[in-house]
Parts: sequence; structure tokens; C-alpha cells
Amino acid sequence: MRKLVTNRLLAGATFVACLAAGAVAVAQAPLAIESGRVTLAGTSNVHAYTASTTKMRVTRSRVSPVTAGQDFWDNALKPGAVDGFEITIPSATLTSPKGDLDKNMHKALKVEQFPEITFRLVRFETKADSAETRAIGMLKIAGIEREVALTITTKRAGTGLNVKGTLDLLMTDYGITPPKAMLGMLKTDPKVTITFETVLAIPTT
Repeated sequence: MRKLVTNRLLAGATFVACLAAGAVAVAQAPLAIESGRVTLAGTSNVHAYTASTTKMRVTRSRVSPVTAGQDFWDNALKPGAVDGFEITIPSATLTSPKGDLDKNMHKALKVEQFPEITFRLVRFETKADSAETRAIGMLKIAGIEREVALTITTKRAGTGLNVKGTLDLLMTDYGITPPKAMLGMLKTDPKVTITFETVLAIPTT
């Protein structure tokens, strides 16, 4: 009898442990990027310019276990559902159709010293009766991190989630000297607009 009770206790403990492990697995279910593009647009005393990249990856994600399932994306945008989310962009992959800007842009971004641009989500702010959501987070460029508020819109894309957004910022806020070209004849404005569109893949666990 004692052996039977002991076995049942062990079995129960194992079952609880498995449930706990499963909950952790769901809570840490990784989000992935199916596709995406980030574009930086600015102006200069000569012409407007753009630079973009499709190279980005989710380097950290933690989603509450209650959000798993068919309604994952609906639940993921609720307050407190996403415990942690960080996306990384290799800064050297930002390139312009006007290749003569790239060298100066990469120098301004200090890509050798700070090879990555990161955005770490802090929280979502959703307005009632609005398709727009504000993503409040910490944006790190050229080694300097500042809080930003991105205005984003989301839309289901099959099993994934299409996310679009924009952000205006000053390069000088991140210690970046606006790039120059043409022996200094072309001077860029410190204000730039960042736009992004990405499709996030649903976790498989």
C-alpha cells in the first residue's frame, strides 16, 4: 500500500511538472518574422533620400500562456499579454538606392562600434474604437537608448499578423551627426521618418 501511494505521489508530481514545463514553453513561445522591411526617409539640401533593409529578427519574446490558441493575436495585443519583445536590425544592412550615401550613413551610425539597432517593447497602448495602437518601447541606435512611441496598425495575415508603423525622430537625439556627401556639398536634415511593415509568424507551440 505504501509503495502504491508513493508511486501515485510520484506520478502526480511528474504530471504537475509536465504541466509547468508546458506553461513555460507557451509563455516563451518564440515569435518570428516571416517578412518585413524597415525604411528610413530623410531630406537634404540637394534631394530627398531613403535607406532600407529587410534584415531583421526577433531576439527576445515572451508571451503569456493565456494567449496561446486560435485567438493568439487577438489576445497578444491585450495589456500585459506580451511580457517581453525585442527586435534587432543589423545597422550595416541599411542601404540606399544612391550608393554614395551608404558609406557616410554607416559611418554616422557607427556600425563597426554598434552593429545593431534594437527596439525593446515596454507596453502597448490601445485606444478604444481605433485600429491604431501605440507601441511604447526603448529604441537603441549607435549605442544610445531612448524611449519612443510608435503608432502601429495590425491586421491578420493568414495565421500571421501584419504590423505597420511610423516613427519620426532626430538623428542628433542619438548622438548621430547627419551624414554629408559630395565633399560636404550635400547636407542631410537631422529629422528622419522611419516606416516599417512586417509579418509576424504565430508560435508553433
